[in-house]
Amino acid sequence: MFERLTEKLSESLRRVRGQNRLSEDNIASALAEVRAALLEADVHFKVVRAFLNAVQERALGEEIPAGLTAGHYFIKIVSDELTAMMGGQHQGLRFEQAPPTAMLLVGLQGSGKTSTAGKLARMFQREGKRPFLVPADTYRPAAIEQLQILARTLGVPCFPSTTEMDPVDIAREGLAQARAAGADVVLIDTAGRLAIDEPLMTELARIKDAVRPAEILFIADGMTGQDAVNTAAAFHEKLGLTGHVLTKMDGDARGGAALSIRAITQQPVKFVGVGEKLENLERFHPERIASRILGMGDLVTLIEKAQQTFDEKRSLELHQKMRRDEFTLTDFLEQIRAMRNMGSVKDLIGMMPGMAGAMKNADVDEGQLRQVEAIICSMTPAERANHNLINNSRRIRISKGSGTRTSDVNRLLKQFAQMRKMMKRVATVRDPRRAMQMARSFFPG
Repeated sequence: MFERLTEKLSESLRRVRGQNRLSEDNIASALAEVRAALLEADVHFKVVRAFLNAVQERALGEEIPAGLTAGHYFIKIVSDELTAMMGGQHQGLRFEQAPPTAMLLVGLQGSGKTSTAGKLARMFQREGKRPFLVPADTYRPAAIEQLQILARTLGVPCFPSTTEMDPVDIAREGLAQARAAGADVVLIDTAGRLAIDEPLMTELARIKDAVRPAEILFIADGMTGQDAVNTAAAFHEKLGLTGHVLTKMDGDARGGAALSIRAITQQPVKFVGVGEKLENLERFHPERIASRILGMGDLVTLIEKAQQTFDEKRSLELHQKMRRDEFTLTDFLEQIRAMRNMGSVKDLIGMMPGMAGAMKNADVDEGQLRQVEAIICSMTPAERANHNLINNSRRIRISKGSGTRTSDVNRLLKQFAQMRKMMKRVATVRDPRRAMQMARSFFPG
């Protein structure tokens, strides 16, 4: 997410970082490069102009606090104004006091409305709510079928729409059925077009009047830049949007939509889609996104991902196994699979402070993790429980079974043995700062 923009901004701000004082000349030079980076990311030109004016006004008009260099303070100003441009802080969804709460998902065809409905339902499930799905796109039969399949996958109720029904009736009857079923929130997936047209807007306005949704969320393809912003503005004028969800932000999205859409519509981005899985939906926190864009990482989101993925009871069990030097290859395989569920390894490393720049030219081979899985899965349960059983003949059998070389098996076993020693040492240290130092010593750089 924002990889290209992060690279450009980091390069331009690196020259300012060492400055002892801020002058009109070095501020103008830095802002010229920032301007070029933002426009290349397809940020709306009006947003870029307002942002640069705000940064320049603060940089020339404020005293530098004690303890900060001029360069570091300038970067802080850029971070603050980026955060403000994106809305300042996360704005959550609004829920009715008397459930169910209706939420209308709107946007152009292909923007990801149906997938987002499934992801939101999954998120609500995790929060203990009872979601109900309503497929109201009668122009694309596959959309109804797709949402029904997602509902079955999640185990949530879904209104039995057909293409012969009127979308307004579907929405109204779906809401009534959800209320009777005791649902907390109703997600209504609406039709889209390749471009805005009057019949679409009229239909959406009728659905809005019929169900009076608490939220009207515009689903925008994050890869379309200013086009998404212009479309959102048109939808907002007709329907009165309450927020946005940006999809496909794990791809080659340049970031323009995320940085512009709130400033133009004055409605917040509430979520971003960062993958195809139902779990790949993140709350949009402007301050965290600004930090990520400036290459300063996003540890809070990384920790939240870990908390969602790793079971607390199981983590305590593993900690005890590490202390007793009983951590096995079965445990290792479990942790690898859990980490892969958190998302791309490259994205996870990019959330660590100071690592975004290091990832610029890094060749993160996700296939290596799959290779490790294949090797471990080719072992017997006894071998996974006690890696010391694996002799030369067993290594040859494991390499053939996993489609790898014997040297790959040897390398994994060597690394696993080294990792066990490090884990045991770290797990027995009570001082967390000392434990962190020891862990860092195992990972050079």
